[in-house]
Amino acid sequence: MDSPLLMYGLDVLFLLFIFIMATEKKAQTTTGRDTWSPEAQIERLTQDIQLLQEHVAKNKKDYDAKRALLQKVAKRRRFLRYLKDNHLDRYAEISKKTGLKV
Repeated sequence: MDSPLLMYGLDVLFLLFIFIMATEKKAQTTTGRDTWSPEAQIERLTQDIQLLQEHVAKNKKDYDAKRALLQKVAKRRRFLRYLKDNHLDRYAEISKKTGLKV
């Protein structure tokens, strides 16, 4: 009998990629269990962006991944803009921690 993965036509490498991304998301951020603060979301988005950049570099024609990458970058920019406008000290701290150019 065939493997359930092959039976449904799912690509094993794609499932491995999804598993890696899921385990990365489960990793705690440096802010602890806080997941709703802008800092925690910026850290999480930065991790996702790095993973997607590696994936897009290897798979240049994966347009869905490119679109997801651009969406995550835009969302991170919105969070950074919010912090810059309302909480400048937190903005400076998170930009140093993540190594983003500001």
